[in-house]
Amino acid sequence: MEPQRKLLQTVRVALLVSIALYVFLGERIERTTTSAPDRNVYFALTLVAITTVGIIFAVWRLFVLRSEATLTDHPEDATAARRWRTGYIFTYALCETVALIGVVLRLMGFTLSEVAPFYIVGFALMLLFGPRRIRNT
Repeated sequence: MEPQRKLLQTVRVALLVSIALYVFLGERIERTTTSAPDRNVYFALTLVAITTVGIIFAVWRLFVLRSEATLTDHPEDATAARRWRTGYIFTYALCETVALIGVVLRLMGFTLSEVAPFYIVGFALMLLFGPRRIRNT
């Protein structure tokens, strides 16, 4: 399990760096719109992000926590190990999605202060869900 945990940690770090790059690129790319961005789009995408955060916790519970419980008792269970790894990858992809919603909104013309919560939440959740060592009994 340790090689898989290290691989997941590498993926996590790469995705954390990508979120920082999103912020940088969002500030560097010129916006061509001169009109005010549509507030309804902001609220719709905020709802999508909130729903995504809920899905993150569901994926974590269904895939990662259940697999960890199985792997604690049966460390050789290959199916549980795949499910554990898949749960982490899905979790990271969903965290990245929250940050990407911030990029999309920024490119639509919303201010950095309006989109910063998306970046922060994506980054913080990615930090929160670091791959843990499986404790064998």
